[in-house]
Formats: sequence, structure tokens, C-alpha cells
Amino acid sequence: MIRDIQIGHRLIGPTHKPFIIAEMSGNHNQSLERALRIVELAAESGVDALKLQTYTAETMTLNINEGDFFIDDPNNLWQGNSLYNLYEQAYTPWEWHEPIFKRCAELGLLAFSTPFDETAVDFLEGLNVPAYKIASFENTDLPLIRKVAATGKPVIISTGMATVAELDETVRAAREAGCRDLILLKCTSTYPATPENSNLNTIPHLRDLFDCQVGLSDHTMGVGVGVASVVLGGTVIEKHFTTAREDGGVDSAFSMEPHEMKALVTEAERAWQALGNIRYGASDVEKPSLKHRRSLYIAQDLQAGDVLTKENVRAIRPGNGLAPKYMEVVLGKKLSQDVKKGTPLSLDLLLS
Repeated sequence: MIRDIQIGHRLIGPTHKPFIIAEMSGNHNQSLERALRIVELAAESGVDALKLQTYTAETMTLNINEGDFFIDDPNNLWQGNSLYNLYEQAYTPWEWHEPIFKRCAELGLLAFSTPFDETAVDFLEGLNVPAYKIASFENTDLPLIRKVAATGKPVIISTGMATVAELDETVRAAREAGCRDLILLKCTSTYPATPENSNLNTIPHLRDLFDCQVGLSDHTMGVGVGVASVVLGGTVIEKHFTTAREDGGVDSAFSMEPHEMKALVTEAERAWQALGNIRYGASDVEKPSLKHRRSLYIAQDLQAGDVLTKENVRAIRPGNGLAPKYMEVVLGKKLSQDVKKGTPLSLDLLLS
């Protein structure tokens, strides 16, 4: 049995409703006012946590506008940008973290971040974050993973693109460095992702392979894939979040709007509630419906001594008579008393 994990006031695990994370990423569009509005909308949508990304362009890459450092791919959402310029647009100023986290706390949201280098971890430790997230593109950065794991706080790692061998190295590094509370998120590292490329059947396989909780970092549009992940045992769902896609921003094209996030929160919890237990037979709430089953009823007025036939006994609703499986047993039997049409058939009406 995989044990629960606690992040702040929230328990995460199979016996608790899904833990939903709204990822702000760069959707603040370099406006602290907008960032705080995203926090408010996230809280209104019912998510459990809001997540930032902690880096600067300088900690992510080199300031080079050509070659390997320039995005020249017509299928890439960020085509025509250098990596450095992209991260300058998308990064969350470090001085914003404290007011954003403070607003989260005021609204009952947990708040943490994805660090992209060791200086970011030191900075976030100063803010006493309750957990850490490792992004897909950093899941092979073992020194960073060891640094995060050494804090002793829960670690959530996206698995995008990683092979089983790479994930084995990642999980070993985290655990050997002190991580006791690990959650892996199945992730498809395309933006947006498609349902066809989501491969959610990986979720139970990951859980069994690494003996830890598993969830979904979801870049698809809509709520269907996220809800389906819960049915397969996912305990965490992370989705990018914005005020409105039409407002623009580096990640807005594949981010959830408030009404969509609210729907995800509702439907993911319903999916979790629906899992229930393995059981057969009428539950307590179903028992009143047993009366609507079919059963054997007298279909004509009859007298004592009359023989039961297919014409005067029928299997109909409601279910107060003998079960239909006894039809062949009672046919040809004689009645012990007069009966009216509509009488439920019982053994005491038959001559022995």
C-alpha cells in the first residue's frame, strides 16, 4: 500500500481527492498585478496549490541568438525566439515570489515552485516552500535533484521524455539524497499535447515500478485526459493556468481558463469518488430498487386447483414474487387457494 504524502495542510494519496496544481509559469506577462489576479482566480476555481517557476534567463541558458540557442522550428510554439529571450519573457521575478506566496496563503492555497538550478533552491528554502517540483527537461539533472531531495521536503518530478533507465537514476538519486515523499507525474513534453500521445496506461506501470504515488502533468486541452488519469490511479494533476488564452503569454495557448479549471476540479473529484471499492450485489442505497426487478405474478383471476401455465403466470415488474428463474418449476403446479390477477406468486400458494 502506497502511503499518503502531506504537503502543507493537504494529504495526498489514493484515499484522498485528487491534488490539483495550477501552474502559473509565464502567464503573468511580466505584471505582478496580473500574477496576483491569477492567484485569485486559481483559488476561486478550487485548486489545491499554485506553482511558479524559479529561474532567470541567465541561470537557464547563454545569451546567444543563433545556432543551438535559437528556436528555428515551424512546429514549435516559440518559433523565432532565442532561448535567452524566451526565458526573459517568461521568468517570474524573484522579488515577486514572496507577495505571490503571501496572497496564496491568504486565500488558502498551497504555493511552491520549480527550481531550475541550485541558487533557486537556496532562494526557495528562504521562503520555506512546502514542496518542490522538478520539470521534465530537468529530470536528468541529478545534481539539482539531489539538492532538492536533501531539503527533506516532498518532491514531485515530471517524467516527460525520460526512459525507464533515466527515471531509475532519477529516483535513486532523489531517495539516496533524502527524499522520502516522491510523486512522479506522467508527462508528454509537447505544447500542447494530444490525447493520442498521452499514454495514460503508463501511470499504474510507473506506480508499480517505482513504488510511489503517480499523477499527471497535463498539457492537453480540456479536462478529459486529467479526469481519466484519476481512474488509472493518479493522485495529482498539474495544469497550466491563465486568466484567458486570448490575453496571450508564453504558455497561454495550452493553459486552462478559470471555468475549465473549475470543471477539472469538480470532475476529477467525481471520478475519484466513483472508484469506490470492488463490490457486487445491492448496496444499501440500491436496496429500495430491488422491488423494480422482475418476478412471477398471477396474470389472471384463478381458483384453487387451477394449473399454472404460461398464460396465467408471467415474469413482470415489480419484484415481490418468486424470481423468474423459478418459472419452469411452478408451471404445471396447482394452486392451493383462489387468487386474483396481480397477486405475487409465492410457494405457499401452491399445492405441495
